[in-house]
Amino acid sequence: MSTITQATYNNAPLNFVQSPEKYAAIGELMNAAAAGENVHGKPDVSELLVQTYGDQGITGFLKLTGAVSSAGSSDQVEFYEAGRRHRKYNYASSGFAVVTATAPDTLAVATADLHKEEGTSNADNFEAGDIFLEPETGVRLVYRGFEVDSQSGKHVFARLDGTDAVIGNVDNTNGGTLLHIGNMYAQGSNQPSKFLEPTVKRYINTYAIVKDRFQVNGSQATNVGYINIGNGDYRWFMYGEQEARKRFEDRREMIMLFGEKTAGANVVETTDADANDGTNTNFAGSEGYITAIQDRGIQVAGEMTALADFDAVIAELDANGAPSEYAMYVNRSQALAIDDMLAGGLATQVTAGLPGQFGAFNNSPDMAVQLGFKSFTRGGYTFHKHDWKLLNDPSLLGADNGGKFKGVMCPLTTVADARTGVASPALEMKYKASNGYSREMEHWVTGGGIMGHTNGDVGRDVMTFHYRSESCLLTRAANQHVVITS
Repeated sequence: MSTITQATYNNAPLNFVQSPEKYAAIGELMNAAAAGENVHGKPDVSELLVQTYGDQGITGFLKLTGAVSSAGSSDQVEFYEAGRRHRKYNYASSGFAVVTATAPDTLAVATADLHKEEGTSNADNFEAGDIFLEPETGVRLVYRGFEVDSQSGKHVFARLDGTDAVIGNVDNTNGGTLLHIGNMYAQGSNQPSKFLEPTVKRYINTYAIVKDRFQVNGSQATNVGYINIGNGDYRWFMYGEQEARKRFEDRREMIMLFGEKTAGANVVETTDADANDGTNTNFAGSEGYITAIQDRGIQVAGEMTALADFDAVIAELDANGAPSEYAMYVNRSQALAIDDMLAGGLATQVTAGLPGQFGAFNNSPDMAVQLGFKSFTRGGYTFHKHDWKLLNDPSLLGADNGGKFKGVMCPLTTVADARTGVASPALEMKYKASNGYSREMEHWVTGGGIMGHTNGDVGRDVMTFHYRSESCLLTRAANQHVVITS
């Protein structure tokens, strides 16, 4: 015989939700809905998503330093830089020897021991009558000729004032420098038989192709959560897509800063078969901003903490014909060191309205402040200091990861292309584009019918967001840029 019983809600587990008509009072319904928590009533969930680590975006450096964007339609970009107008020659230690075959005594140096400052080519453009200055001693020398006075394979110099050119007059112990300052010729003499070609350097940079993606299935695309991710949209997957896009933009900027050319620099295409097999290195790579400075710019080892540190950099800027206005992007430690220096009166603050250069900010100190710059001047140069999140973020280049890079100093100026004469920005972002198709920042969605997207694998219940950029950075006159490292 069957036994028939009727269950009561009092015997039900606490987390077992019964229909409202089973409850004796509304309070019991609310207690059950609280699922064991010491809360009565409907859950009250804040719609705000707390940004625990603040604004984590690192992009902005290229824009704030004046980098412009322009289209390119080749696999590489070429630009040209003018070399030094005047020539300087280095001589090796113990290179000079006294020649006593003539009066007064002269100095002779082997061709291999006297060479141009840039490159290893020997001094092959000298002519009798050329005048040189030895800057360490102030001695002026006149060039007598090559292989004269029985000096086989040697260049012979005499003192311009006619005195003996003994070793003590020109330092030949540690080597030194000769500056070609001009020439002097006798009356009725012929024109020079040699001339100097201007030096122009050609640089080539290739594009970096940066890619990313974000994916959500159809079921998750319809789920609505508590958090308002913007404009009344509570679909949580959209927050993931927004983060994926921002992360992609950050990584693209990181490549523009720290990218390097690879061993496959001449490779311009690959096949689908080996494109994603985990071993593909068939990409050209691209020279980033920091890489360009490390290769041919000014490098400062250690934080700049005192007036003498800035004076040493200023001397290098002078030597490279640098402009008078710079943006400094630095980490927290370097920023505090500069603040301490300024507080000690070691430089003149100009952000408060004192004289300085503000050409990059329409000559407005207030605009510099609004953009987060703190400015000061020293030796005719104005430096606009700005914190660089990239160097403070512990998930990127913050001190927790060693803190190799302390900051950069970027000239706020334009430079002239040595070949065309066209004025161009010191930094320029190039991207591939042609006939209305741009690869600067591509974004498209594929999906198996999700939200109307039927251009992907229709058999998969997945929607995919794709991101792609093909771009490179041109760093012109890198000799005027500064990188600060540990």
